Amino acid sequence: MRFSIIIPVYNRPQEIDELLESLCHQTFRDFEVIVVEDGSTEKCDVICEKYAKKLNVLYYFKPNSGPGPSRNYGAERSQGEYLIILDSDVIVPENYLEIVKEELDKAPCDAFGGPDRAHDSFTPIQKAINYAMTSFFTTGGIRGGKRKMDKFYPRSFNLGVKKSVYEALGGFVPMRYGEDIDLSTRIFKGGYSCRLFPKAFVYHKRRVKFSSFFRQVKHSGEARVVLKNKYPETFKIVHLLPATFVVGNLVLVLLSILHHWLWLLPILLYVVLVFFDSFFKNKSLKVALLSIPAVYCQLFGYGIGFLSSAYRDILSKKRPSQTENS
Repeated sequence: MRFSIIIPVYNRPQEIDELLESLCHQTFRDFEVIVVEDGSTEKCDVICEKYAKKLNVLYYFKPNSGPGPSRNYGAERSQGEYLIILDSDVIVPENYLEIVKEELDKAPCDAFGGPDRAHDSFTPIQKAINYAMTSFFTTGGIRGGKRKMDKFYPRSFNLGVKKSVYEALGGFVPMRYGEDIDLSTRIFKGGYSCRLFPKAFVYHKRRVKFSSFFRQVKHSGEARVVLKNKYPETFKIVHLLPATFVVGNLVLVLLSILHHWLWLLPILLYVVLVFFDSFFKNKSLKVALLSIPAVYCQLFGYGIGFLSSAYRDILSKKRPSQTENS
């Protein structure tokens, strides 16, 4: 078998329904689907049974342990040469596996990943959040864009890896956030080949509220500090940009209050840039307007998470140990 698609899920049966439906239409058919229910109270076993005649789908239920261990659980029970890790909130285009197969046949590699997009059926908020997470003006293009300020690290919403490589690396570590970047880093450090497949994209629904989106990216910012300490050589200037954005905006607002409103011009220019860039890409006035709060949620959430985690890290290093006090 060529591919094993592994999907961890927690209390999202509707998402699994949509994802499995999209997998039914794949033009390349040599694959299995492994759904790992991570201790959900809203189970999707009935949903998986519905697709049993259309897909080679296996369903497992296990106690809650987080997405990383759940993916490992699925990988241990897989039969494919390659593992493809998908998040439950994606929809896969019908030629997705065909594109992956063609890329691997053309130039084999040990690991790969693809970008994400917004589907036409997504809500305006979902499209705005997708813009915030993929725009060069927010993430530096590091999530699969053609213009990028750092090399491409596959993410868990769309990540492929040879099963033998996955096993050699020990799979995902039990981090609650940032576990996909940890695996990608170990792939590079292990000397394995890793490529971006630009055409192998998925439609990523993401969050439906700005509040939950803010919490999500805040956790990502916190995880970046953990990854920095674990792999110092992977830390790049792009990772500091959200924290710099937070501090810069606060300073400009303070200066406008204390001195003159003209200090707000850089903020206004950035807002205008985001609006027109989003409008050009999404062809929607509503999405363009919603992209402004989405961008600020993304940058402030990540930046605040990074700064708070870095502050806690500094404090922990300053605290004397028990042996030093004795």
